[in-house]
Amino acid sequence: MFLSRQRVLFQRFGRCSFHTQPIADTFIITPEIKDALKRQGPVVALESTIISHGMPYPQNVETARSVEYIVREQGAIPATIAILNGKVHVGLTDDHLEYLGKTGREAIKTSRRDLPIVLSQNKTGATTVASTMLLARAAGIPIFVTGGIGGVHRGASESFDISADLSELGRTSVAVICAGVKSILDIPKTLEVLETQGVTVTTVGKTRAFPAFYTPDSGFSSPYHVESPLDAAKSILANHQLEMNSGMVFAVPIPKESAANTKSIQEAIDTAIHEARSNNVKGKEETPFLLKRITELTRGESLAANIALVKNNAKIGGQIAVELSKLKN
Repeated sequence: MFLSRQRVLFQRFGRCSFHTQPIADTFIITPEIKDALKRQGPVVALESTIISHGMPYPQNVETARSVEYIVREQGAIPATIAILNGKVHVGLTDDHLEYLGKTGREAIKTSRRDLPIVLSQNKTGATTVASTMLLARAAGIPIFVTGGIGGVHRGASESFDISADLSELGRTSVAVICAGVKSILDIPKTLEVLETQGVTVTTVGKTRAFPAFYTPDSGFSSPYHVESPLDAAKSILANHQLEMNSGMVFAVPIPKESAANTKSIQEAIDTAIHEARSNNVKGKEETPFLLKRITELTRGESLAANIALVKNNAKIGGQIAVELSKLKN
């Protein structure tokens, strides 16, 4: 079964010979979320990089508020995670959301490797998929909703640029509900790495078509598909019972009425990638650069699709969290 919050915090961040004080003291969890976790109620983790780096202000804050509202509409509790002044916040106030939205890229894009520096130097950090998974697991939250996961970057055979999200999925038991892999990436190679990491990949829908973020079908397939939140929750529970210690990916295709035009998106992606290479944009700066440039090239079409898919993921993720809570109780 999924480990209790207290046990996980002790195992991951508890007292040992290396610490004079448990790092768990740096967690600030809202009373509402604490109460829900104690009774194994439905809680959904949400990342904060999408607020600071994924969208411009004020759409980023408006989307964050809407996503939290949609999660609540399903009967679950949203838990947006961010690092504020060296403290891990699990659950943000409206003022926190506004602050992150206005801070934008000045907030440190914080993956697993960045956590020790951001915490020890009392910085403000926006959590990526990898760090949100790690912190959600530490808090005892088994389900995480995001837009799209990172993956193998195009040209990785030369650059070796592969997102830390994939290795985190291989070692952290959190179910990630997303619209697949960001379409700026190499989707088939990303699916291969997920297989190597032992990550269960499942499309939520009537077919196994793996989505391509802005569009519902990448031309590649997931190994499995489930048609209902209950079936998804059952597979998550089985993952916990087996103590597999690896994550799961539930790929939710963007609704067709909200999808971007495949041709225009692909042309914009190709142009943006060429510009990134020409301007030597690399590492963790590449994805924000590409998303921003694609929004400009598509005259906002990609941003509208991005917002729509995140909201749709929140709806499905909230429903899965509710079903998982029922199974546990």
